[in-house]
Amino acid sequence: MWNNFVQRVQADLNAIGNALSFAPAWVVSLVILVGTTAVAWLLHAAIVAALNRLFRGRHLYLRSVIEQTKNPARFALLLIAVGIALPTAPLGPDSKTLIARFLLLGTICLAGWIALTSAHIAANLYLLRFRIDVADNLLARKHVTQIRVLLRAADTVIVLVTLGFALMTFAAVRQYGVSVFASAGAAGVIFGLAAQPVLSNLIAGVQLAVTQPIRIEDAVTVQNSYGWVEEINATYVVIRLEDQRRLIVPLNYFIQQPFYNWTRQGAPKIGTVVLYLDYTAPVDRIRQEATELVADMKKDNAKVTSVQVTNVTAECIEIHIALDSDSAATTGSVSADLREKMIAFLQKDYPDALPRRRNEIIDTSPRKPAPQTPFAKDT
Repeated sequence: MWNNFVQRVQADLNAIGNALSFAPAWVVSLVILVGTTAVAWLLHAAIVAALNRLFRGRHLYLRSVIEQTKNPARFALLLIAVGIALPTAPLGPDSKTLIARFLLLGTICLAGWIALTSAHIAANLYLLRFRIDVADNLLARKHVTQIRVLLRAADTVIVLVTLGFALMTFAAVRQYGVSVFASAGAAGVIFGLAAQPVLSNLIAGVQLAVTQPIRIEDAVTVQNSYGWVEEINATYVVIRLEDQRRLIVPLNYFIQQPFYNWTRQGAPKIGTVVLYLDYTAPVDRIRQEATELVADMKKDNAKVTSVQVTNVTAECIEIHIALDSDSAATTGSVSADLREKMIAFLQKDYPDALPRRRNEIIDTSPRKPAPQTPFAKDT
């Protein structure tokens, strides 16, 4: 059936070429190839429009698949159209060989494109059953982290393999690759050393996906900075800090260096408010006020878990107020409100507890000798 269709199309194209026999060969070839490409483009647009009209208002996932595969499908139709029309074009052997080389490259790129699209569709389909915007989202964060990290690793591998196959279609590159593999030795060592950072991060990403020391929206302390894991990429992790800055950390850091994960075993999110106060600050009164302020907010079971003096310096003491709630967003909001209210409370009721510098004035002027009293005479 397919052979009959191809033969029929090629017969029609030959008829068009014979009708244009008075024109130069390159003009006839241009008309055949461009015309075939235009027909394939219009055919694809008509098919996509018909499918969208068929699934309008229903089958959300099918419409999503159609939208995501629209470009690879169009590219595939264009390659098929040019491949069918090429034998009928009055071109020389060299020109046909060059176009055939481009068709081969296009087919390899199309295969990689389809593999990438299929991987993303499968990942999105799998993640539809999980939500991380709920209170108890530990299981969801586990699966979302695994799929996203593995998907980025798969994207990297697919791109590298596609690029390798595309380059191997050129004889010079193929011979160079064969000679490198045959000689191995120094070239392999140099390439291995140069690719070590990329490969280490890629392997670290797979380790993170399997062992999961961190997950999406985990509360962590990295390099003395507290924040939440916002994004895990192929080579780095984005940490969202409390002041909305972003800390960028290499993936292999979480395999090689220690860090704190505050939500490793549970969904509740932990926040910290740090106060630097004078030594005269009433710690018990601050503990009571912080507990009452958070209780009055009544936000997602937010509560104070501890108020402790965690450090002292020559000038002030450091008080950590730890709190948690059912969601990371609530914890961040409550932490900011509590910080503001505690500052107002201290300014109003205990202004002397705010940090200040004390300067001691030392008299360095030379002292006068004490007056001498004459000894009493013996009588």
